[in-house]
Amino acid sequence: MFARSMLPARDRAMLAQRSEVDMALGFARANQLARSFDVDAPGNPLRDAWDRLSRWPGGSRVFSRLVGMVAPYTGTIRARVTELRRGHSEVVMVDRHGLRNHLRSVHAVALANLAELTGNVALAYSMPDDARFIVAGMDLAYVKKARGTITGRCDCPVPETNERIEYAVPVTLHDATGDVVVRATLKTLVGPKRPRDARSERRDARNERSPEPSVSANKATINSLGEGT
Repeated sequence: MFARSMLPARDRAMLAQRSEVDMALGFARANQLARSFDVDAPGNPLRDAWDRLSRWPGGSRVFSRLVGMVAPYTGTIRARVTELRRGHSEVVMVDRHGLRNHLRSVHAVALANLAELTGNVALAYSMPDDARFIVAGMDLAYVKKARGTITGRCDCPVPETNERIEYAVPVTLHDATGDVVVRATLKTLVGPKRPRDARSERRDARNERSPEPSVSANKATINSLGEGT
């Protein structure tokens, strides 16, 4: 296989810059998708987004950015979805100063956030097109102080209908050595989506309250990265 390291330094730099431009374009697209993302829309928008984006280099980062914009609090931990398929997910959170507690380990709430994200994307991807969900509760056991990169793993039940049922969604968080640092169970209520008329009324009310976000910052980023290419 041809290795990028075999290229001259100038060509490697050009490829790296092109990758940054492509990533910036992807993030701009994520911004657009996030503004129109609707959990009650026909189909399964989260599954569609992953299936479309994950095929491309950097697509999982763009998808993770999208999830973090749709659920802003979730986005604060800057986790990355690395694997997602029916009944399974893996999500990686890199350790950094902003996630730590007074003992210099990852804060309990950041770990809870990662556990919820890991379980939510697995279940959301696996649901039928006419269903949606909400987390009704969560049990966590902090087994070991968490330091370094933490990986969340979930193998969840797969709902076959939109019948109103509470599912137990198990999640484990692992450190870089493979040790379990947290065991969690999400109590997630699955049910039918809102009727179309109710969804339209809610969207109209939201649009009246807040103006459409600007994407000028993303355009500026793309323009600056594109200079000289």
